[in-house]
Amino acid sequence: MRSAEITRNTLETQINVTLNLDGTGASSFNSGIGFLDHMMDQIARHGLMDITVQAKGDLHIDAHHTVEDIGITLGQAFAKAVGDKKGIRRYGHAYVPLDEALSRVVLDISGRPGLSFGCVFTRATIGEFDVDLVHEFFQGFVNHANVSLHIDNLKGHNAHHQAETIFKAFGRALRMAIELDPRMAGIMPSTKGSL
Repeated sequence: MRSAEITRNTLETQINVTLNLDGTGASSFNSGIGFLDHMMDQIARHGLMDITVQAKGDLHIDAHHTVEDIGITLGQAFAKAVGDKKGIRRYGHAYVPLDEALSRVVLDISGRPGLSFGCVFTRATIGEFDVDLVHEFFQGFVNHANVSLHIDNLKGHNAHHQAETIFKAFGRALRMAIELDPRMAGIMPSTKGSL
């Protein structure tokens, strides 16, 4: 089983994440940020990963530290769970529509962090959730998962739909990239011999 548990405690947040890359999409989230929990559920369900997140953060200030630190902790758990990367497909991509919205996510489990984020949200908040924090979540993830991630919202005028297509496409692209390729069993998917 490719799984990991990470606990991260700072003066701003206390976070525990468990991750099973070979799961069924089971999830449990308690971040104190309902919209983020809903979005992380999309990652689990569409990525067929089991994810639990328990988080306490300084939400009396705002949600920034909590969202970013959950991204960081999930990234750390991913890096540990994926292991040496032998036999994985390495690359993943997905297009996901939701009504008028359409997003594309392409990623490489490269060992190098990089985020290209192309989404202009049509409004500043979804409920009480600041849409700028979508970028912060993924920046925290890529910095600690060591993946290259390209996110593009291609169309959409409902900000909730824009965000949801991004998270669903991310889950599906991640699922593709971490799949074990029977033709690559035990082989590192890189000419360098390491990722």
